[in-house]
Amino acid sequence: MSFDATMQIAQIVPSTEAEGPGRRFAIWFQGCPLRCPGCCNPDMLSFEGGEAKSVAELLAAIVRTPDIEGITLLGGEPFAHAAPASVLAKAVRARGLSVMVFSGYPIEELWANPDSAVAELLAETDLLVDGPYQRDRPDTARRWIGSTNQRIHFLTDRYRADDPRWAKRNTLEIRVDRDGVSVNGFPAASAAGLWKGWTRKPMPRVSP
Repeated sequence: MSFDATMQIAQIVPSTEAEGPGRRFAIWFQGCPLRCPGCCNPDMLSFEGGEAKSVAELLAAIVRTPDIEGITLLGGEPFAHAAPASVLAKAVRARGLSVMVFSGYPIEELWANPDSAVAELLAETDLLVDGPYQRDRPDTARRWIGSTNQRIHFLTDRYRADDPRWAKRNTLEIRVDRDGVSVNGFPAASAAGLWKGWTRKPMPRVSP
């Protein structure tokens, strides 16, 4: 698959510290076949909507974003968009950046998936957080993790389980400007859902 391949993108946050280690370029895919109760992003479940972005467009935006450690792919479900996502992930890692992926699928299901693109995306993933979000099991001990059933898989030696950054509390980022309000990250249980009535701000342009 070429850099001209497109994918449906629901949201982009070019620089965030709430979606994985370091400062990261976060990309939310539009479309997920799973229906986890209490999903934080129900508007991203449908495969209709979002904006079509090519691998080349996203890569250009990533490489010109200063001081980022890597990218984080969320959703939606990144592995439902594995073919273009794997091309992007490979290009990003070739430029020295890391790749973190959040998936509702257990890694065992991903390994067993016959789609070669799924294996290719896994091969380009440094950090995988797997498992469906369970709203009745909020995780308060590990940063960036939604519920206690979810697991962290260190698929390369880029990151370590003893990294002290995992032990910090989850954070929520709120950005307000003339275009509207955007929110990302994991809130405290008492705050979950408070922003659902807010209007998602338009996605920033990522064209070269």
